[in-house]
Amino acid sequence: MTQRTDHAEPANLTVIGGGLGGLVAAVAAAEQGARVRLLEAHRTLGGRARSTSLPYVANEGPHALYSDGAHWSWLAERGLTALARPAPLGATFRLRFRHEGRLRALPPRGVLAAAAHRRLRAPVDQDFTTWATGRFGDRAAAAVAATTGVTTYDFDPGRLSAAYVWERFQRLVRPGQPAARYVVGGWQALVDRLAARARDLGVTIETGARIDAVPTRTPVIVATSLPAARRLLRDPTLTWESGRTVLLDLGLRERRGDPFIVFDLDEAGFVERVTVPDPSLAPAGHSLVQAQLPLRPEESKAAGLGRLETTLDLALPGWRDRVTWRRDAVASGRTGAVDLPGTSWRDRPAIDRGDGVFLVGDQVAAPGMLGEVTMASARRAAELALAQLRPGGETRPSSPRSNATATAAARSFTPSLP
Repeated sequence: MTQRTDHAEPANLTVIGGGLGGLVAAVAAAEQGARVRLLEAHRTLGGRARSTSLPYVANEGPHALYSDGAHWSWLAERGLTALARPAPLGATFRLRFRHEGRLRALPPRGVLAAAAHRRLRAPVDQDFTTWATGRFGDRAAAAVAATTGVTTYDFDPGRLSAAYVWERFQRLVRPGQPAARYVVGGWQALVDRLAARARDLGVTIETGARIDAVPTRTPVIVATSLPAARRLLRDPTLTWESGRTVLLDLGLRERRGDPFIVFDLDEAGFVERVTVPDPSLAPAGHSLVQAQLPLRPEESKAAGLGRLETTLDLALPGWRDRVTWRRDAVASGRTGAVDLPGTSWRDRPAIDRGDGVFLVGDQVAAPGMLGEVTMASARRAAELALAQLRPGGETRPSSPRSNATATAAARSFTPSLP
């Protein structure tokens, strides 16, 4: 199906991909007057931000926005955080930590001690285990690394760059109210609001639009997975390390005493009862649990699920007899970039690919954590593409504006056609 908004003039910027990154890029560019055409291969928008339909509304793995990230103010200025809420008061008392085979209410003392070092900076060129062991001891280093499994999706976060892991650990254990915000109704609600914003700005959205070559008459923003971009652009250099994890979603009959979140410090896994912050994701009297466990090299899905279910046996007593809905999957190379020792986000595939092509995604050269990388690269790609459409190549950050204002700005653009 094709959804169109009539333009007096043809588009002068093409966005390929209708996931979170493509929609953010389209909005950012349209706010500055670009006439944007967005192409999505699937029949629905959202990419990895899609959610299932009722009665159990599940995202593709545990999802959250973070209010301490640079993207938050951008979303808030556009009214896109209205549906995002923190976990309820008291939810932190329902956190649990699996450590050395036991479920505990508090993390190990070594993790708490490491969390107190807010000003400590870690090196880029050393692996986390080596660096952290020298400062906190081997047991604390292993537990701290495993805490970040929810953001790295890696079977051994300790092998990654110390700077990469330490930054994520500090984000997770920041003092004060947790920064995580949960989108009411699932991330599909955020996708729908972004799409509505794009259409209001005059963006032409075409779904079911598969292409095998990039357009050459306009600047192009490629907002797909990195493997898809590699095939589309025929560029074998578009590679970067990513995680491989098994995902398990469960609809359960509620049981009093079930925890909100379980950090698996033995296996770097994560279990979250997402109906604690948003009960609308499941029928009344039921819980929706989303869990993930990074897979070891060459480990099968079945073996990974077996290990994850062992954690669930400890975390959610009697869960097997309470299941009313279930799905599982493996996410391979779809969980964002991980940086090995000696590399940082600056070493990932560049956003500007030359010849008017710009890359967006969670494995490209942009700062942030998880979806923040996607949004940061989308906004930067929009700025760079707009610079090609302006005399003198001037860049300006996008700002909220109405459809009428964007249309007026569009008339000032001169398309750059090769």
